[in-house]
Amino acid sequence: LRRIKKTDILYTYKNNVYVNLTNKCDCACTFCIRSHQDGVGESETLWHKKDPGLEEVLSAFDAFDFNGYDELIYCGYGEPTCALDILTESARYAKEKYGIRIRVNTNGLANLYYGRDVIPDLAEVVDCVSISLNAPTAEEYTAVTRPRFENAFEGMLEFASECAKKIKQVRFTVVDVLSEKDIEASRRLADSMGIGLRVRHFA
Repeated sequence: LRRIKKTDILYTYKNNVYVNLTNKCDCACTFCIRSHQDGVGESETLWHKKDPGLEEVLSAFDAFDFNGYDELIYCGYGEPTCALDILTESARYAKEKYGIRIRVNTNGLANLYYGRDVIPDLAEVVDCVSISLNAPTAEEYTAVTRPRFENAFEGMLEFASECAKKIKQVRFTVVDVLSEKDIEASRRLADSMGIGLRVRHFA
């Protein structure tokens, strides 16, 4: 059975498996899905009573049949890089044991969160990093994303630029709650950095 009864660590959506590592987040995005519903895809709830430890995550992997799935994506009801050690160790385990492609969906603020460059840690185990651009200017970004840090927009752009030097695939995303004008401005910004942009549907 592909359906996961313990839905807090792993959940499936379309042809991918998602890892819900933590409920911690250093942003409070106005459009965040977790403020509207408790789960995504086949999950029932993605709210952890307590964030899982590494052994719990690995046990969830071993109890799951990865056959037929395209990617293992770190993306849940928190910012996955807020649990960086568990992310990297579990991703290494999944890659070595199951040979699955690894993606991290992130707000791109990990270097600000840790006060150091974490990109080499990610580059060892991650095939793709998808970064929430959210808006084309610092002012709009701050209003929409409501980050904990000053200069978060600039920090996120620098994170993306450095990721592109070390990780196979890097892309920005925006949500289609933005105006067409802002989406096009976001696309121009992404293009100027040589990074692709994906427009995600708000759900």
